[in-house]
Amino acid sequence: MDELSLYVLDITMNSVRAGATEISIELTEEGEWLYFTVRDNGCGMTEEQLKKLENPFFTTRKTRKVGLGIPFLKMLAEMTGGNVKINSVHESVSADHGTVTMAKFGKNHIDFIPLGDMVETVKTLIQGSPEIDFTYRHKTEQGEVMLSCAEIREVLGEVPLNEPEILTWIGENLREQYEEL
Repeated sequence: MDELSLYVLDITMNSVRAGATEISIELTEEGEWLYFTVRDNGCGMTEEQLKKLENPFFTTRKTRKVGLGIPFLKMLAEMTGGNVKINSVHESVSADHGTVTMAKFGKNHIDFIPLGDMVETVKTLIQGSPEIDFTYRHKTEQGEVMLSCAEIREVLGEVPLNEPEILTWIGENLREQYEEL
């Protein structure tokens, strides 16, 4: 993967597979740093699973035997002077369960890969899982881009968010917000 947006998509899809009903994606640009956080209320991971995350031959997926997303994300972050941190509480431990994945990247480093198309990433997530309350926020020093599926549902009611007209509106709305930055 040669864009950070694809890593955001991969990590967020892990949250979807973990049964999350609420997923927050936050990007923050502060000076020379780009931070991204994916927070969910999914089933969480056990301490044993957390310890195995950096092993590329560990995955909870049944469709393949390797899980390269987190090891590559960690490598990319560290190459730019950043890091990756993952906190998780398994559902067997607490009713307040879920996972938080945080990554920090040096934007000015030669090894920093482009952010990519976050608008299409958000649209793809909503199209594939319209029942999930996604919240997307991208904070920069010039302003903020924000989208909340819960707020859209308040206005639209029971209309599925993966209807083509709604996905088109979501994309246009996010692009307009980015243009205003």
